[in-house]
Amino acid sequence: MNTLFREIRNSIVGILALSVLLCGVYPLITWGLGQMLFNGKANGSLLVEEGKVTGSALLAQGFAGRQYFHPRPSAAGRGYDAQSSGGSNLGPLSRTLAETVKRRVDEYRRENGLAPDVPVPADAVTASASGLDPHISPENAFIQAKRIARERGMTEGAVIRKIREHTEARTFGILGEPRVNVLTLNCALDGRL
Repeated sequence: MNTLFREIRNSIVGILALSVLLCGVYPLITWGLGQMLFNGKANGSLLVEEGKVTGSALLAQGFAGRQYFHPRPSAAGRGYDAQSSGGSNLGPLSRTLAETVKRRVDEYRRENGLAPDVPVPADAVTASASGLDPHISPENAFIQAKRIARERGMTEGAVIRKIREHTEARTFGILGEPRVNVLTLNCALDGRL
């Protein structure tokens, strides 16, 4: 009987010790290190202007004006809704997906003054898995540059320089592809960054 009570006591002490360690100490240490070493990222990579949060560099948001770079299409809720993050789950044989992509290709070509035979980057007409990817490919950005320059009264070369300044390289030089953050690029063009 003593052995049983000793095992129960050891189990309770172990549960309490692990609860304090894993539910209290470890999260506090992780939070503290995040705040000290990666403050901006740990707090959501928020863009703050005049004391107001205008967006996060981690989440796409819609830019409808012709003077702005447009992000990838979104399948999140009614568009760029972080509470409804997720893809459309339409497969490659889906007629709805094929029709949606065809419509987006036509709109992209019309908006950017492209000839019918000019290839359109896939990220310009397909949503990401989350529906909230904040990046576009440099190729997509370069195609939009002519429209942006015209609408803003800038030279195309000046817009291309901005794109190059905001192009992020592969992570650690090997992971992912080069990418452009649409929110930070648009804010820089507005003179807000």
